[in-house]
Amino acid sequence: MSRCPLHIDIPLFEIYKIHLLMPSANFTNYTSRTIMGRMYMKIREFRNEDWEGVWNILQQVFRSGETFPNDPNTSESEARDYWVSKPKFTYVAIQDGTIVGSYHLKDNQIGLGSHIANAGYVVSPNNRGRGVGTALADHSLNVAVNKGYTAIQFNLVVSTNNASLRLWNKFGFTTIGRIPKAFSYKDKGLVDAYILYKELK
Repeated sequence: MSRCPLHIDIPLFEIYKIHLLMPSANFTNYTSRTIMGRMYMKIREFRNEDWEGVWNILQQVFRSGETFPNDPNTSESEARDYWVSKPKFTYVAIQDGTIVGSYHLKDNQIGLGSHIANAGYVVSPNNRGRGVGTALADHSLNVAVNKGYTAIQFNLVVSTNNASLRLWNKFGFTTIGRIPKAFSYKDKGLVDAYILYKELK
């Protein structure tokens, strides 16, 4: 494993451990390769040529109507504005030349509330359960620290999204609020949502 802070080789299933190994490192990129059958992937900042792959994932996630409040019929231009143009930072996860996930990072509030971050995450349906979400989560928390944020808050985590709730619990997030009937689930009607919070160090 390389110790270079800007260019790091880490196995996909071990990537979440980096904050324990090198908590102060500036993890801008992960390098993708396979060694002895272990699959590696790269997480780097979004480039314009990545959009097609990101849009493909966003379409599927939005249309499912299960985790994001965005209109299932969100247009491509609306999606790009939401995922790339408005956030401060957008990253992609790439494996075998294919974008398998993405996240964006932004201020949770304007002005005097801008020291707390907010973020959104998507993983390709074909790559769920393989550690991509965990890798994106870990990377985003390190980036948030390096960008000067003191905490991160998620304002609408759907109560039926058990995978996401387990993930954020693993990373030490605290549930600071519950919003009754906050999300209009595609098949289940109105369900509650949580507000999650974590201080960053």
